[in-house]
Amino acid sequence: MTKSSVSRVSKQSMILLSQLLLPESGANAEISALAVEKVSKINKYNFDDLSALASSNHVMIRAFEVLLGITRAAEDDLRIEWTLQALAAEQGRIRNAISFLQAICAAFEEEGHDVTVIKSLDHWPDLGSDLDLYTNADAEKISELMKRRFQAEIAPRSWGDRLACKWNFMVPGLPEAVEVHMGRLGQTGEQIYLASRLAGRSRSVEIEGKAFRVPAISDRLMISTLQRMYRHFYFRLCDILDSAALVEADVIDYADLHVSATEAGIWEGVATYLVIVSDYVKKYRGEGLDLPRLVTTAARFGGDQVYYAKEFLRVPIMPQSVSLYGSQLGGLLRKRELQSSARLGLLPWLATAAVVGQKLTGSDKGIW
Repeated sequence: MTKSSVSRVSKQSMILLSQLLLPESGANAEISALAVEKVSKINKYNFDDLSALASSNHVMIRAFEVLLGITRAAEDDLRIEWTLQALAAEQGRIRNAISFLQAICAAFEEEGHDVTVIKSLDHWPDLGSDLDLYTNADAEKISELMKRRFQAEIAPRSWGDRLACKWNFMVPGLPEAVEVHMGRLGQTGEQIYLASRLAGRSRSVEIEGKAFRVPAISDRLMISTLQRMYRHFYFRLCDILDSAALVEADVIDYADLHVSATEAGIWEGVATYLVIVSDYVKKYRGEGLDLPRLVTTAARFGGDQVYYAKEFLRVPIMPQSVSLYGSQLGGLLRKRELQSSARLGLLPWLATAAVVGQKLTGSDKGIW
């Protein structure tokens, strides 16, 4: 199969996942006849592509539980077996990761360190590909704790890791890396304001009978925005589902989000992020999310600028994302946050080095 053929298969898989998870008549309605027909004809190659794409987009459990319902209704024994096998493997991975996550968080707390789980639990019942934590604790103390209590090894740190003040720990028995952000957030560690109040605003959630501290809703959306609109420039399908669920549950305090994101210099990015989510939902459900005018008027662009490529929904860098970066940097400079401004000012050079490294060696390892 040619490269273009593989790309077409993956794009069709993304469309099918979106149809399964964002059914046309609403979240609680039956799946559209078109999606059901696609499932009935899917071959093993396409099923494996669907599974890989669902995994990389952190929607495996949610999508395949819907898929299981369709195959069972059709009494399609072959595809029921494929689906059950995929679900069992992912559920096993998640159980193992959650067990380690609970033990690591407990160890932080036992030794007097604050710890907040960021990003990883946003996708529940799915789970991210690594375990992300935030703490205000000293890096040497956390490194010593991870080595002593979990026999962890520190993964090589890239230039980007050092700027962002994050460490990746490899723990025996845990395939996922444990990524710990210490004292700073943002792509270059420029977000001191958001980081400084993260722990104090955090809330407790219960997952599988285990309690975890996670960010306040506003902080969670700002962290997602930083990751998608200012660093990676792509959305996973889980970002659409997770954020849409928050809007629909009416749990977002938009006044707090506006004040907090403005102080962090990323309000326009947050507004754009939410409008992109709404537009993508509208593409499949027929109507978007009920966002306040405060959000829609601040957005720089919408979902019409987003396109599928290489497993994810891509956000154009030029000129859309560059304008958001410029706005963030300008805000920091106006507030005379010179250290954060200097850090953020390094981002274009870091990105350029990553591109050059990718072209020369086939990898941006050690840079980004």
